[in-house]
Amino acid sequence: MKKSNQAISRRQALKGAAALSTAGMFCPLIVPRHVVAGSGLLPPSETVNVAGIGAGGMGGNDIGSSRAAGARIVALCDVDDVRAAKSYKAFPKLPRYKDFRRLLEKEKGIDAVTVGTPDHTHATIAMAAMQLGKHVYCEKPLAHTMYEVRKMTETARKYNVATQLGNQGHSFLACREFCECIWAGAIGDVREVHAVMGHPRGAPSGRLPDHTPAVPKTLDWDLWLGPAPYRKYSPRYCPESWRGWRQFGSGAIGDFVCHVVDPIFWALDLGAPTSILAEAEGYDPQKHSEAFPKAAKIRFEFPARGNRPAVKLYWYEGDQYRPPSSEELTDGKEPMPVPGWQPFAVGSDPKIGALVIGDKGKLVYGSHGARDWSIYPKSKMKEYLGDRQRLDRAGVRSPGLSNINHHRDWLRACKGWEPAGSNFDYGGPLTELAMLGNISTLMVGTELQWDAERMNFPNHPDANWLLHFRYRDGWTL
Repeated sequence: MKKSNQAISRRQALKGAAALSTAGMFCPLIVPRHVVAGSGLLPPSETVNVAGIGAGGMGGNDIGSSRAAGARIVALCDVDDVRAAKSYKAFPKLPRYKDFRRLLEKEKGIDAVTVGTPDHTHATIAMAAMQLGKHVYCEKPLAHTMYEVRKMTETARKYNVATQLGNQGHSFLACREFCECIWAGAIGDVREVHAVMGHPRGAPSGRLPDHTPAVPKTLDWDLWLGPAPYRKYSPRYCPESWRGWRQFGSGAIGDFVCHVVDPIFWALDLGAPTSILAEAEGYDPQKHSEAFPKAAKIRFEFPARGNRPAVKLYWYEGDQYRPPSSEELTDGKEPMPVPGWQPFAVGSDPKIGALVIGDKGKLVYGSHGARDWSIYPKSKMKEYLGDRQRLDRAGVRSPGLSNINHHRDWLRACKGWEPAGSNFDYGGPLTELAMLGNISTLMVGTELQWDAERMNFPNHPDANWLLHFRYRDGWTL
């Protein structure tokens, strides 16, 4: 895939962020407009005018976080007045829209948008905004299909807009520390990773709802459906569990791969896998294709890159499949936390996290930015943390270094600073793992070879139709 002129080395970004942080990285600077003239970006001295599209749930959080990070919120849009009520109360004087297309048409003064809607509408909204030169912060997963993700990545590059995927842990200090640990070779070469999301994400039974009441007066159901094929309203879709229905959501892997896999994806510069294989006992795609399996194990194989060996990444969702146990990994000599296993929990949720296996040690971390990461055996962790001089040189343990605000990181990019850490050149390929994983669960037991450059499955052309779906009339990218 062609690299963006905004793309920079992930390691360079880490060190740059460290240097800026220790120097008071978010102090306002006055930069003349001519410095960024013609770039489509604002000078750092100017305020970013942001419209929030999707004003409830995470969308509402993105609006509030953007304001707290220094943005001026100038308009709101949501198809559901009830879901948006909190944001509407917080910004009572702002113009409100139900159709994002009308907002983009009428609000000429906006510089950027946040997209916090259900997965199936991310792409149509973000693409429309980027084609008008608007910067975009988009909740994860970036889109709903492989084709949409690739088009969004290419479009952000084409229009030179500042973008950010909503995986906030990418900006956490722990994530940068974790990457430096891997780069320093603290656990040697990594050939195997086990990533766990132990909670099914709203996965319904797979049977279509038989109860289809009248659409609430506060909801525009047609706009909520957006590009998706028409079906009658049901509260099981909206607001209850849209994430568990393939037509609207992206399941557990779509919800959390951008949190759990992000640190190791960054550290190893994994890129695209060459093959994917899913297990999902009791799940028949012919009978249950409307919904995701309640439990699955997906294997991704990544080729060797430079001096790094090939990597096998295993994704576990639900509670049926488990990674290797502490006893298996340590011969019972030193208990270590393994996600999905008790009593050795890691992070704020013991069922979400990852295990990284190197040839000189093992490493466990929690979700959202490698929280509570630790090397095993513990003697290796002490040895690694003891080399303070090396860590200070790397900018990892420097005084004053702390978490970067994910929304502020994006707003800085909108003003013409370096690209945001999880811009679409990074967040797009990361999201593609989720899209490939979901396709593999529709081809359970079949190993899919993946050609990322040509974007097809050379050994199973019949799976290529799963890369996208036909939009309803009136909807396009």
